[in-house]
Amino acid sequence: MNDGHFSGPLQDEMRDFILLKRSVGNKYHSEVGVLQRFDQYLVQHHPHLSDLSKEAVTGWCAKQPHETAANQCSRASVIRQLAKYLDNLGRPAYILPTNYYPAGPQYVPHIYTPDELTRFFAQTDRCAVCVEWPSRHQVMPVFFRLLFECGLRCSEARLLQVADVDLDAGCLTIRESKNRNSRLVMVSTTMRTRLRGYAEAVHPFPDAHAFFFPGASPGQPMTLQNVYKNFRRFLWRAGISHTGDGPRGHDFRHAYAVYRLKVWSEQGKDLLAMLPILKTYLGHHSFRETAYYLRMTADVFPDIRLKLEGTFGDIIPTTGGAHDETD
Repeated sequence: MNDGHFSGPLQDEMRDFILLKRSVGNKYHSEVGVLQRFDQYLVQHHPHLSDLSKEAVTGWCAKQPHETAANQCSRASVIRQLAKYLDNLGRPAYILPTNYYPAGPQYVPHIYTPDELTRFFAQTDRCAVCVEWPSRHQVMPVFFRLLFECGLRCSEARLLQVADVDLDAGCLTIRESKNRNSRLVMVSTTMRTRLRGYAEAVHPFPDAHAFFFPGASPGQPMTLQNVYKNFRRFLWRAGISHTGDGPRGHDFRHAYAVYRLKVWSEQGKDLLAMLPILKTYLGHHSFRETAYYLRMTADVFPDIRLKLEGTFGDIIPTTGGAHDETD
């Protein structure tokens, strides 16, 4: 668990804030990284700060070059929560007004074409051996395929432990993911075969509590930075254009849902009956989250648009809904 290292003027308050968040059931992992970066900013620019001033908050929350508006809002939200915590303790703290930073246009997920998927996964198979991270060339081909073939969130795959991967049953146990939901995810026969070969190579003497996809640091999972850097490298080598906003690794999850609905539609399945299955498989909190993919499927595959809209037009939400990195 990432407890963070803090050395700035609010280090004790940040540690207590993290403990409070976790005590009420929040996992609070990525947010710790945000607080660590803010802590270092305070060390450099406000080393003698006693109260959380407007200057310190807005200075650090200012949009960085090439940063998306959504990422800026995410950073600012963490600092706003910290300020509210300090305010509740009776400490003077500047609290950013709600929606102080505009979120910008809603990101439209990139649905990879079959050719793009073939080219991308071919590049993961060519991942070079890395001395600093001995298992990287074995991790990458399986990790990214798992995101697409099972529609997993990146964090769900990153934090899988050896005990969570049942190679005999072909089943993954996803523990306390978004909204603290846990679920079982079945994998295909080909994916199970791939997972078995990977496990034999990377975990010859399996430790149930070891991370199934080990990162560069011993005993730790891959970091989001590990994933992002390698993802961008494979995109570039596969000749898939990256605009700065996307494609994203999380788009493999969107692509999984869209392709699954397309297959079911072509098979003549009753999609209204299949949506609850997809909802459970993806770990969605609400039916509307899953219904969102009906519209996306219609948009990506115009040849089945009339069929989907004719049957489900009254429940298909418009694209551009509230879908973020963790949906």
